Amino acid sequence: MHSRNIHKDTPYNFDQLLKVNPDLKAFIFTNEYNTTTIDFGNPKAVVALNKALLKAFYNVENWELPEGYLCPPIPSRVDYIHHVADLLPNKASIKGIDIGVGANAIYCILGAQVYNWQMLGSDINSESVAIAQKNINYTPNTAEKVKIVYQENNANIFDGLIKPDDFYDFSVCNPPFHSSEKEAKNSALRKITNLNQKDFDLNFGGQANELWCNGGEALFLKRMIKQSATFKKQVGYFTSLVSKKESLQKLEKQLTKLKASYKIIPMQHGNKITRILVWSFIHKLT
Repeated sequence: MHSRNIHKDTPYNFDQLLKVNPDLKAFIFTNEYNTTTIDFGNPKAVVALNKALLKAFYNVENWELPEGYLCPPIPSRVDYIHHVADLLPNKASIKGIDIGVGANAIYCILGAQVYNWQMLGSDINSESVAIAQKNINYTPNTAEKVKIVYQENNANIFDGLIKPDDFYDFSVCNPPFHSSEKEAKNSALRKITNLNQKDFDLNFGGQANELWCNGGEALFLKRMIKQSATFKKQVGYFTSLVSKKESLQKLEKQLTKLKASYKIIPMQHGNKITRILVWSFIHKLT
């Protein structure tokens, strides 16, 4: 994990977390290795853990996530934020966009709370936008820095968000990485099997627009890259998570064609390996 990630070295201190969220107690147990943990296959347990982490470490007064919405792991999400911060200029006011903010609004919350960034979050799902706005409103200090908007045209990524006189220092995105509902369901089944769960509900892992789109992450990001060229002077660094290594070749080809400078930042959290794709039409990346 990133050197500034406060979750990088130690296991969760459940005594500390219980002080800020007593509801977490119902999900804590000692496993066969005599380790205190929670059932990460239980979405209610993960939501309770996230609420505790956000309150204990990021001064988020409350955070709620209804069943059926994507529940993000806080340590890896803040890792992304730290890597983005490494790219940015040293100036008083930083503005960023989260494409696909989701109901959890996690990047907007972490960006505002960790780095005091001004954040704009967008989503094509109106229910997600309403829940995200509620999560932002729970913490007044966050609400002052974050705006959540509904993207009415799901064919557009930046159009309608970035006004003619706007400039944003960066964009972030956690794209839908599956190409179909079937692929998403098979992935969920593998995860649950790895966690020794006998039953699973696809809804534990997110809404349709959070999990899959036609062509999966590669096609989504190719579209994002193509549309980013229209706003190349209005965003300092475009970034996105890329879950599948095999997606990179197509994306690099697209970036080269558009004469964008780019680099790939590797990230690893436990056994999960992912990467951040960064590109810019303004800054030289090496």
